[in-house]
Amino acid sequence: MQRFTALYTALDETNRTNEKVAALVDYFASAPAADAAWALYFLTGRRLGRVISGTLLRTWVAEESRLPLWLVEECYDAVGDLAETLALLLPDTAQTIDLPLHQLVEERIKPISTLDKAGQLDLVRQTWADLPTNQRFVWHKLITGEFRVGVGRTLVVRALAQVAGLDPAVMAHRVMGKWEPTAQDYARLLDPHSEPVDHTQPYPFYLAYPLEGSPADLGPRDQWQIEWKWDGIRAQVIHRQQEILVWTRGEELVTDVYPEIAAVGAALPSGTVIDGEILAWRDESPLSFNVLQQRIGRKRIDAALLRDAPVLLIVYDLLEWQGEDWRTRPLEERRQQLAHLIAELPAGAACRLSPLVEAPDWQGATSLRAESRSRGAEGFMIKRLDGTYGVGRVKGDWWKWKIDPYTVDAVMIYAQPGHGRRASLYTDYTFAVWANDELVPIAKAYSGLTDEEIRQVDAFVRRNTTDRFGPVRAVKPELVFELAFEGIQSSSRHKSGIALRFPRMARWRHDKRPHDADHLSTLQALLGEHVQ
Repeated sequence: MQRFTALYTALDETNRTNEKVAALVDYFASAPAADAAWALYFLTGRRLGRVISGTLLRTWVAEESRLPLWLVEECYDAVGDLAETLALLLPDTAQTIDLPLHQLVEERIKPISTLDKAGQLDLVRQTWADLPTNQRFVWHKLITGEFRVGVGRTLVVRALAQVAGLDPAVMAHRVMGKWEPTAQDYARLLDPHSEPVDHTQPYPFYLAYPLEGSPADLGPRDQWQIEWKWDGIRAQVIHRQQEILVWTRGEELVTDVYPEIAAVGAALPSGTVIDGEILAWRDESPLSFNVLQQRIGRKRIDAALLRDAPVLLIVYDLLEWQGEDWRTRPLEERRQQLAHLIAELPAGAACRLSPLVEAPDWQGATSLRAESRSRGAEGFMIKRLDGTYGVGRVKGDWWKWKIDPYTVDAVMIYAQPGHGRRASLYTDYTFAVWANDELVPIAKAYSGLTDEEIRQVDAFVRRNTTDRFGPVRAVKPELVFELAFEGIQSSSRHKSGIALRFPRMARWRHDKRPHDADHLSTLQALLGEHVQ
């Protein structure tokens, strides 16, 4: 546990990619396989779930530290992170032991949910006595289901691949497959000669970086392929060994949710994997994401839903052909074979080959990009013709060139603490616009401000709190922010009747007073345009 805690601390204390990878490599190269397996499990986002309630832990810490419960609650409010608060309040222990991570999981985490309250308390107290403060902190994260640290799966995979001497693309595919946090499965993941990946698993998705400068900076136009960027659900369709599977980018198996897309997979030759975007689609044009949301999370799809929310797969890429991994082949070659494949599908199949944008130069592409919203698109995808299909978000070969977002000026009315390194600061805000003489909430946002701006807003919240609702603080409606968002839709769940898609803070409008903020009628008019 000491080694794993040191890794957690190293990852949490740096924003430098190379330092994170170095810390991961050092851990995976030196940790026992049984411990490394569980570390990989947690670091790739898997969870055991909450095995005990935070309320019980706060009560027991109050008893153990001989502090009144209200003071523990006040400390939690000040720190903002439950695991850290509890670890800091507990008295130091005279003698600690270094429990291996796998032993801690098997003997001190998994059993908790099977015990009665008295048994839970005994086990928790024993673990507190055995662990120093920093290890208690990480253990609290694990038992409350709140374990997260500032490292993405791509970096974890890169480090693991370096330790194993494997290509990161191969390792990423292995980690996406079926494995358990055991020493045996961990060894199999690292073994260059282990059996092929489970045939039901998708490949890791390749993601694009936002284009920040001019597309002309990318070089000659004829070295790049341009496609429309759609607002849907990224998916891979697999036909292998007589099985048809549809996987989303979030590693969710949705074959039964989209029978139209599964039918496309059935029409593909065995040994084929294609990558594309699931869109709500009717009469040769995309529908809003709001329509597609009717299908998300459904377990049963009836005839009415198929009629009201029809879907189509816009196909981007060919990842596997005749059982062979094609990801390292040039995009131009993959696209050519993909075009032949899609052309041979039965008439009426719910898929289309992603149309290319025909522009002779970057200036022409810029003009066409202005048509994005009228086409139901978000902008362009720009891909290097000789590029391979990578893993995760890698700069160089794939870029997304999105149109400018919608914006609205809104007033901050609520604030609550953030998470992780921002747990002691008010960083998550609720914003409102005017409806007659009343401020009506329209969105929550937590990104877009600098660290200095966050500190200034935090100080404002603490000085201007007017009411409290658990961790949420109502504040004087004085600060105005420009919010950027990608889309708008009607919502019966919100008092305003609308919901914004991907809202974030574009800038703090120091030049505006609360009465200068936008009115709900402005957003309602935009909603009408967006639906048409």
